[in-house]
This record gives sequence, C-alpha cells and structure tokens, in this order.
Amino acid sequence: MAISNPFKRWLARAAIAVAVGLGPMFLSAGSMSLSAQEKDKAADIPVKRVVMFSSGVAFFEHAGKVDGNASVDMKFNVKDINDLLKSMVLQDLGGGRISTVSYGSREPITRTLGTFSIDLTRNPTLGDLLQQIRGEQIEIDAPTKVTGTILGVETRKVPAGDQVVDEKFVNLLTADGLRSVSLGNVGRIKLSNAKLDAELRQALMVLAMGKDSEKKTVSLSFLGGGKRDVNIGYIQEAPIWKTSYRLVLSDDEKPFLQGWAIVENTTEADWDNVTLTLVSGRPISFVMDLYQPLYVNRPEVKPELYSSLRPRTYEQDLASADDEFRRAGEVQEKAKQLGDQMRRAPALAAAVPQAPGKPGDGYAFGANAGQAAKGEYRMDLQRGGQSVAQAGDVGEMFRYQIATPVKLQRSQSAMLPIVNESVAGDKVSIYNESQHAKHPLNGLKLKNTTDLHLMQGPITVFDDNAYAGDAQIQALQPGTERLISYAMDLDTEVAPSNKQDPQSLTTVRISKGTLYTSHKNVRTKSFLVKNSGKKSKKVLIEHPLQQPWTLVSPKEADEKTRDQYRFAVTAEPGKPATLDVKEEYTSNEQVAINNLDSNTIQYYLNATVVGEDVKKALREVITRKGVIAQAVAKRQELERQVTVIDQEQKRIRDNMAQLPKDSDLFRRYVTKFTQQEDTIEGLRTQITASLAEEQKLRQSLDTYLIGLELK
Repeated sequence: MAISNPFKRWLARAAIAVAVGLGPMFLSAGSMSLSAQEKDKAADIPVKRVVMFSSGVAFFEHAGKVDGNASVDMKFNVKDINDLLKSMVLQDLGGGRISTVSYGSREPITRTLGTFSIDLTRNPTLGDLLQQIRGEQIEIDAPTKVTGTILGVETRKVPAGDQVVDEKFVNLLTADGLRSVSLGNVGRIKLSNAKLDAELRQALMVLAMGKDSEKKTVSLSFLGGGKRDVNIGYIQEAPIWKTSYRLVLSDDEKPFLQGWAIVENTTEADWDNVTLTLVSGRPISFVMDLYQPLYVNRPEVKPELYSSLRPRTYEQDLASADDEFRRAGEVQEKAKQLGDQMRRAPALAAAVPQAPGKPGDGYAFGANAGQAAKGEYRMDLQRGGQSVAQAGDVGEMFRYQIATPVKLQRSQSAMLPIVNESVAGDKVSIYNESQHAKHPLNGLKLKNTTDLHLMQGPITVFDDNAYAGDAQIQALQPGTERLISYAMDLDTEVAPSNKQDPQSLTTVRISKGTLYTSHKNVRTKSFLVKNSGKKSKKVLIEHPLQQPWTLVSPKEADEKTRDQYRFAVTAEPGKPATLDVKEEYTSNEQVAINNLDSNTIQYYLNATVVGEDVKKALREVITRKGVIAQAVAKRQELERQVTVIDQEQKRIRDNMAQLPKDSDLFRRYVTKFTQQEDTIEGLRTQITASLAEEQKLRQSLDTYLIGLELK
C-alpha cells in the first residue's frame, strides 16, 4: 500500500495555490515589519495530522483558520530548526498569500566572538587578556590600588623555595612612572574604558548563549482578508514508533495475535484529536545544517607593490639643440640692433606647444558604458541557472491508519492497538545443537494471515492461559511464515552423533603428464529424539548448510534457509525417533606423474576404479623410471669411485710432502699417482656418458607422458 498519494494530493494543493497567484513562501532570518494597518493578528494553528515513520522522522500537519493579516508563532527545539528549514510547506487556501517565515539567526559562535576587541575563542589566560588590550588604562589592587596604562605582559623566572618558576608580570605606565606588578599578587582588575568593559561582558554573554539549548520561536506571516483556512506541514525528528505483540496459544483454537504500537509525543504541543498514521518503511532522511550561517573562505589578494621611482633627467635631442642654439644667436643679433632697450628685455624661452585634450582620453569604456552612465545597467537573472529538481514516487511503504483521533499530551507516550486477529500457526519444537545440545525450544510456525504488515518486535506468548515465554519476530509481510521460539522444551531430548567415512577414490585420468584424481568424502550426522511428554510432537531439527557439502539423504530438507537445513521429525511419547543426515562432497587433486613415487603409483594400480589403459600407462612409467634409476645408480657408482681415488690421492700428497724426492718410496708414489690419474680420466669419461644416457631416458619419459590422454 503506497503512502505517497496523500502527500501528493497535499502538496498539489500548495502547487495550485502558487500557480493561481496566491504568492510564494519566503524564509527570512530577521523579523517582519508591516505597516500599522497591516499589523498581524495572533492566530493558533493546532496540529491535526501526524505521520510517524520507522526511520526516525515524522510529518506534522497543522490546520486552522486565520483572520485577515495573521501571525502564527510556533516553538521548536534548536536541533529541529534544520529539519524545519528543509521541509516546511505552507498553504493559504482562502485567497491570501504567505509573506515570511522569520526566526532568530544563529551566527557561528567562533565567528561572533572574533568580532569583539577581546578575543575569547581560545580560552585566554589573564595574561593573554591583558596582552590583547595593550594601551588601555586599568585599575588593579596589588594589594594597593594602582592605576596605569598597560605596556605589555612578560614572563620572568622567580625563585619559589628551592625551585625557579615562571611568573607573569604586567608592566604599567602610571602617573609616578613605569611599574611592574606580578599577576600573582593582583586581586582585582577593572577596565577604565567603559566601552571596552561593556564589549567584554557582551562577548561573555555570547559565549554563554552558545551553550544554551533553549527553544526558538518561528513566526509565520499570512496576508489576506477575511477568515480562511491555512495549513502548515513539516518533517521533524521523532522517536521511531515501536510494536509489541501478545500471542495466545490453545490446542483447540487458532492462535490469537494482538499487536500494539508504542508512540511518543516529544513535540512542544499537545495532540488533541490528531489523525495518526504509522508508516513501516525506511525513507532516506538526513540532517543538513541550514540554520547555521555558512561562510566561504575567500582567498586574500594583496595589491602588487612597487618601489618608489627616482626622478630622471633626459638629454636634449641634438637637432633640437642646434636649432635652439641658432635661435639664440638671432635673438642676440636683434638685441644689438635695438640698442640698450632690447638688452634690458628678458630672454625669450622656447615654448613647447601642447595638443588640446580630448574627452575620455586614457579611459576605455565597455559596450555598456553609456548605459552605466545613465543608470541603465541591468542584471539578467534568467541567465543565472536552471532548476534541476524533479518530482517522483520512490517505492511503496505500509501504513497503519489509526481509526479514531488520538489525544496525547506533550512529553507523554501511548500504546495504540493495531492488530487484533486470529492467525495461522502450528506448534513445533526447534532443535539446534549450537543453541542447546540437549533440549529443543518450544516454538510456533507462525503465518501472517492478516492483511497487515507486522513490524518487528517482541512477542509475549501465553499457552493454556499461562505465561509461556517471550519471542521476537522480524518484519512479517502478509502471507509469509516465520518460526518463533519462546521456551525450552524440557520434555524432549535430542542426542546427536557424528560419523565420518574414509575417503574413497572415484575417478583417475591422465592428461599431458598430469594425474587427475577425484575422491568422495562422506559424513553422516545422526539425531536420536526422545519424547517424554504426553503428546506427539513435531520436532524441527536444524542442521548447518555448509559448502561444499551437498545433501544426499534425506533427498530434500523440509525447509531450507540461507545457512540452515530444517528436517521435520515426529516424536511419539516413549518411542525414540531417529534422523540420519548424510552429506558428501568430491575433492579434486592433480599432480605431475614425474613427482609420484613407486608406492603411490602402486596404490592407483591396485584401485578398482582405475581403468586398464591408465594402469598400463602407469606400469610403463614404473618400468621407465626403473631404467632411469639403474642409470642413476651406475653414475653414482662411478662418482663414488672417483671420490675414493680423490681421497687416496690426498693421502699420497701428504706422504710425498714428507719424503725426499730421490727416495724409492717417493718414486713409487709418483708412479701410483700417475696410474690413478689415468683411472680418474676414464671414470669421468664414463660419468659423462652416463649423464647423457640419463638425460636421454628422462626426455623419453617426458615425451611419453606428454602424449598420454587416458581415462
């Protein structure tokens, strides 16, 4: 059942209101001021509908009437302002329009504190504070009263018993001169500057208000004439609604299920005849900080500075200098002709003509310069961007519509009945060795035969008019089944036992020198069930589903989950019942035939599952390996003889070193040494030939094996 349609209809009314000219909704962080004749009338718009989701949010709809220009004040927790700014929708359904939604802005406290002359953002010490107000006049008691202007704060090493410690001193300029006072001796400090003192107190007030969790007032302004209906809707954080169930079992009747929804009113208003809807689903919901003013860090660009330039003098053009010299000569000649009168006249200076200036020289205006001068500059907002928002439905959720209006005071909780029907179910005992090795659990195979989606929650089970235990279910859709367990079945015992069969060879084949084998692994788990009660019981035995094991017997399980088999066993009173669960898996191995020893090959020759062609090839391998072994033994014997002669020659060398070279024994050793060298040379020739023969035999075996393809 979809929950989206009622919201679609509700929002469509708001869209139609805007389309016919009822006016947009504006959000502002300041207070709205109206003219005297448009002063708002106070109005109260109570909450009329609440939709609670299982994702930690709820939709609240207020509905009521306003008269003329009206103002609606609503209180919210500071933490809920972000959800309000993200989701609030307003409707004026009587031809009016929505003016503003005003609320107190919240400046980041660190940024606000940074605007004061005294910076309190980093928890400054007394010395840090005095350092910040250097140049200000203060009055201190140390212990006598001292008034002076702060020059600075310094740290000095002072003796303290057997140690030397750091101590801060404030340096002051007083009427009597410079004075240094230890801050450790200061009892009181008063700022003489009243404005600075007030600013410090204001900064402390801002710091205190930053920790205040008081509620904020949001003012909604509706403009229009006459009485008319208005709606206010928004999403707000809310406790998830929970469910709990009661299940009554009886041997004569169907199980009866009663379900309750648990809701809490954590809002600032009482719910009086509120239409309540409970939605089971997980719509995506998040919090975005829209309440806190955000500032972008902008790069600081410094103007490029250049060093001041020295004035420069320039030499005159040579042609101009010659012309000036010529004109100066003519002036002197005229002065001689005019006499003494001309001689007393001042010398004429050469005049440099200047071109008349043109308006606008040195300034390049753009194409809009004329419009800018006339005040006709225009910003085209249509080119600023395009909306990319799209509307659509996202999935479906299940809802519980509470039939009767709900009354619930603020900070109160309530239980509301949502299920009160008979359901289908069969009593069973559920055995799982990992949970309890001896006894199964009393349980029920519960089927949701209602038309409702049952949310997860605890179930209190009553059997034969008595409390039987507690159970828990996950979300259960209509028509689906779940097992629940609520108590230990002490009347039933289960004895498990294991049997592991020896690994058996199933197939052998040879391919390109590699022997491929398959082995079957078989295990059996037996369960002996004893029922000491008075009634026949159906016992569900859970057995882990493990890879790569596959089920052999029984051929199929009665139930199968992602990680469990379930087998049903009927246990009669006083009659043992057994269940054998047989599983197997086949393991595959491969090994190079050259790496097999004779005993391993003989094992495959004796196996009945090995084909005759494979056995014939293995016998040929044994024969060829035998020939190779003989060649190896022959070579090793030759190498042994060489080693013996080498050791004998070492002994002869040691003896010859002790004998005179002209002695008979020395000459005898020389003769024997020569004979041994001839023998070693012959042996080494045979060893070389033997190695070549070995290599030839091994290559022949490899060629033979590569060519095999047998099953």
